[in-house]
Amino acid sequence: MTYEFTPRGVCSQKMIIDVEDGVVRELQVLGGCNGNLKGISSLVKGMKIEDVIERLEGIRCGMKPTSCPDQLARALKEMSK
Repeated sequence: MTYEFTPRGVCSQKMIIDVEDGVVRELQVLGGCNGNLKGISSLVKGMKIEDVIERLEGIRCGMKPTSCPDQLARALKEMSK
């Protein structure tokens, strides 16, 4: 299943997440810090949704109350409902 998520409060503009059997198969992030987000995308491939949420939820970016990783966790939680 492919899910599109619009992050809030961060630089990235859209996340396209492909999940199969509860595992992240692909993540594409548009906008934001290109290298860091490519790295995060590579690291979460093959991970269970629950593990990604556990590791990334609550991460902040500077003084912002959220971050791109936190927004990814929120997207996956929303997607899991």
